[in-house]
Amino acid sequence: MGLALALDRHLPNVLAWLTAGVLSEWRATLIVREAAVLAPDLQEALDAELGEALGEGIGRLGDRQLVGHVKAIAYRLDPASVLARARKAEGDRRVSLRPAPDTMAYLSALLPVAQAVAAYAALTAAADTARAGGDDRGKGQVMADTLVERLTGQETAQDVDVEVQVVITDDALFGDDETPGQVPGYGTVPAGWVRDLLTPSAAGAAKGATGAGLGEHARVWLRRLYAHPTTGQLVGMDSTRRVFDGNLRKYLLARDGGTCRTPWCDAPIRHLDHIHDHAMGGPTTATNAQGLCVRCNHTKQLPGFTARTLTPEVQQPGAPHLVELTTPTGHTHHSTPPPLIPGKTPCPKPRIRTAPASDPPLSPFERYLTDLIAG
Repeated sequence: MGLALALDRHLPNVLAWLTAGVLSEWRATLIVREAAVLAPDLQEALDAELGEALGEGIGRLGDRQLVGHVKAIAYRLDPASVLARARKAEGDRRVSLRPAPDTMAYLSALLPVAQAVAAYAALTAAADTARAGGDDRGKGQVMADTLVERLTGQETAQDVDVEVQVVITDDALFGDDETPGQVPGYGTVPAGWVRDLLTPSAAGAAKGATGAGLGEHARVWLRRLYAHPTTGQLVGMDSTRRVFDGNLRKYLLARDGGTCRTPWCDAPIRHLDHIHDHAMGGPTTATNAQGLCVRCNHTKQLPGFTARTLTPEVQQPGAPHLVELTTPTGHTHHSTPPPLIPGKTPCPKPRIRTAPASDPPLSPFERYLTDLIAG
């Protein structure tokens, strides 16, 4: 909607090029994005200057050339606003993590350009030095390993000494079962990958690979999680561990799978929320808690939203933790945590054998033997 309004009201030339197929919608969006810093009258001036300077030749520019041209005009028309936006953008610097295929992940940083260029140059220099010294890893691999080493303070990238929760069955970890594991907040990982993770990193087979394993100096803890055999729900967790803090928090993150409990939301958990507000007397217990993303937790506090747990405080083993969310429109939605190991076939319910109510009648031969013994 914002794109359509900007094109219709202030950028008639850009709208005409879009209509004629000279510009794609994406490239029109790039122009609108760069023009948004200007007042409406200056946006119209930018549009006119683009028409005079480029005309339909604008379609022959690459994306980077197009953005550079629009930025130059915008800065010339109102340098103060462009500079103010650049300074304000520095407040949006952040680091994010998102899953990638094949048990990989993207670690991204939004930085001021000078800092980003300096960081990339430092990683490039480290890679060039290592390669010149005979390191057989690829340049990108050295840069990635150097990034991890400098951020974590470890001697090598594999000596990760922070907690990475991996949930896997004991049969898959110590036996031949191939039920996949789970990394809360990431998703499903192969059982073999988890076993490799706990194996010294020299096991790497591919050139330049880390072998997925941790370094020999990395510390590893195993904590027992108890899942109900038929429902797959997390019902308990071993609290014994040498490095210990926030056991309830770890339990909740493992139970909710690291993903926001709101139906249809796929964002990672950022807040552990009291379902019945703490200020209203809600207890700080696993039953009265759910993992939510920032947006859903704030939305839940708006007028008209209510949430309650439908799980009794003392529940049957394996009963799902059920939360009911009611919206201002009166609609209700229910959520339960995922199984501890998604895709694992639940154990069949045990069959209880009951003794017969009475002894079955004797056969003729059994009656004969009975009479014979009795004399």
